[in-house]
Amino acid sequence: MLADDSEAEHPLTAQELQIAQLGAEGLSNREIRQKLFVSPRTLSTHLYRIYPKLGISARRELASALEATPGARTR
Repeated sequence: MLADDSEAEHPLTAQELQIAQLGAEGLSNREIRQKLFVSPRTLSTHLYRIYPKLGISARRELASALEATPGARTR
């Protein structure tokens, strides 16, 4: 089964993309959790999955990784 076009363009889920964008803007984990109403564990799990998908290993790399990723528009 082939992935639809939106999945083919972007490796992140909608929630992961939202978290990555907020992290790239400089929000802390606490600020992201409060804004999205997610638990610390949920946020941690998403970040754990985001980094390898974007090929990064540090939060400071989020902004440049999102700019280089097709379909990831930063705010």
